[in-house]
Formats: sequence, C-alpha cells, structure tokens
Amino acid sequence: MVFHGHSVPSGYFKTPLVNTLDSYPFQLLKKLKERYPYAVINVINTAVGGENSIKGAKRFDADVLIHKPDILFIDYSLNDLGVGLEKSYTAWDEMINKSLKNNIKVILMTPSPDQRINIIDVNNKLELHRNQVEKLADEYGVGLTDRYNLFKEKINVGDSISDYMSQVNHPNKKGHQLIVNEIFKYFE
Repeated sequence: MVFHGHSVPSGYFKTPLVNTLDSYPFQLLKKLKERYPYAVINVINTAVGGENSIKGAKRFDADVLIHKPDILFIDYSLNDLGVGLEKSYTAWDEMINKSLKNNIKVILMTPSPDQRINIIDVNNKLELHRNQVEKLADEYGVGLTDRYNLFKEKINVGDSISDYMSQVNHPNKKGHQLIVNEIFKYFE
C-alpha cells in the first residue's frame, strides 16, 4: 500500500512533531496485521508535508509507480485549497489515470478538517474540494474514504472537532484512528 499526499498521512501532529507510528497509514497497518496475522503487508508513505496535488503529480512516476503498489491512497485535498479546484482536479485525474493503467486499486481521501473552516457550512472551500474528490471517485469507480463527513458527523452529534485535532489542521491520534476505522471497512 502506498500513501501519497501531504502532512496528514506523513504523520505531522503539532508541527514540527512527526508522529509516524500514530499516523493513519501505520495505524492501519497495525490493525490489518492484528486482523490478518499471516498476510505480508507493506506500507510505503510517499507523502510530503506542505505539498499539494500538483507537486504530487509531478513526482508520481518516480515516487509512487516505481513501487508498483497494489493499493494507492491519494490524500491532497487539504493543501489543494491553495491551488483551487480546476488545477487540483487535473492533478488528481492524472494520478488516478496512471494508477488505473497500471492496475493499481485506488482509494481517494476527502479532506480532514481545518479548524479555521466551519465544516458545517456547506459552501465552504473545503466542502467544495470534498465534493470534487467524491466526483472523481464516482467518475472512475474507485474507492473513497470520506473523512470530511466523518468529522462533520462528530460535530453534528455534539463532539468538538478539537478533540480530534493536535493543531489547527492536523488530526491527533484519536483523529487518525477515526480515519483508520473508516479505511478498514475496505479490508473486512
């Protein structure tokens, strides 16, 4: 499994702290090994803190395809706020196309929260990126882990988003565990 994205899958918690083993890629590996102790499962994390999908697409062949993953997770929405919907759509589209041409299963990740953005407001920029990722998943018939709505559901039942965050835009261990539980549904 390859995880391609920005600081969240990289394991950034409260910058500059990088909590690799508590990030969702490695929590998922641990949960998969507990469930499937005889399986050989490798996790490769090609995520780069601060990166957006345009930069990720530029290094995709050299850093992702070279590993010939069985499953690829793409996680760039949070940082794509800075490049906009059109440019990020093109970058995601390119990465998905290359993956499918190489028989790689793809799971797209909607954004995790940024506490500066009210995720209950359906017209916020993060919601628009979430919708675009869902649209790409539908267009290509690939997997989708809708983290954005997971966190939104927590708020709707009265939880505070800060309980799941280590800083304004990075989940804490509890937030990463919420993500893992949703991804794990693909492996049950």
